[in-house]
Amino acid sequence: MAINWFPGHMHKARKDIAEVMSQTDVVIEVLDARIPYSSENPLIPALRRDKPCIKLLNKADLADPAMTQEWVQHLEREQGVTAIPVTQKEPAGIRHLLTQLDAVLADRNLSARNAQAMIMGIPNVGKSTLINILANRRIAKTGNEAGVTKSQQRIKLENRVVLTDTPGFLWPKLNPPSCGFRLAATGAIKEKVFDYPEVALFTVAYLGRQYPEALKARYRLEQVDEDDLTLLEDIGRARGTVRKGGMVDLEKVSTLLISELRAGILGRITLETPAMTEKEEAEAREADARIKAEKEEKAKLRRQRARKNRR
Repeated sequence: MAINWFPGHMHKARKDIAEVMSQTDVVIEVLDARIPYSSENPLIPALRRDKPCIKLLNKADLADPAMTQEWVQHLEREQGVTAIPVTQKEPAGIRHLLTQLDAVLADRNLSARNAQAMIMGIPNVGKSTLINILANRRIAKTGNEAGVTKSQQRIKLENRVVLTDTPGFLWPKLNPPSCGFRLAATGAIKEKVFDYPEVALFTVAYLGRQYPEALKARYRLEQVDEDDLTLLEDIGRARGTVRKGGMVDLEKVSTLLISELRAGILGRITLETPAMTEKEEAEAREADARIKAEKEEKAKLRRQRARKNRR
């Protein structure tokens, strides 16, 4: 099942961002370092056009450090993009962004004084907390919940840059579908729109392939089964989420697994690689092309039948 979440305020946010983008000198996009591709909004390149962009890989302390460096190199292949890993546990590193902002503006022969920056990011990526650290005061409302910020606000930073904060917004269709599962696993999507066992099965299959030792260590497993359901049930038995009669409670073990992943209890984990997402993107394009061709063929047949009926 595909996961999608695009409430009304997100549609409004996209329209508002498009309106003020012409006045913006630099775009700051906050990504989740565990899912840099899935948390990168595909609508933003069209909105920002040739404006410079700083991509902050937030929550880098929860991500696989080797994979984070690979993602930095991958993201910086795009023209005008600078990628920086950051963590809210090290505010000094986040505040270094002010220096980076000055450098990006200088490259465009702009002064930081009253320069316009826009900060964007998906829900629950930590954008509001980052803003409070940059501003050195509590301005933005924070919360461990997707969709906290609902409207734009403007903040003047210490280096005189005026920062426009925008609501976190997703996009109408999460494609490839795997993006939706990874966004759900990391907390970017409201829990009411996805099924925990479905997301947990997707996640545990990936962890079993990429981080088997992390699963063995955390859940004291002797082996990691290749079958996702069997592996999830093994974890459930190891953590005691078993109903009367010996059946594993899939809802409980799924919630447990996702909660521990989000909290970093399983270790520093990245849920996607550049090579993997490029493959998924290619497969999604092929699938979309097939669907489009099928629709066109059906439409052609309907027109042919309509012509025959008119004769």
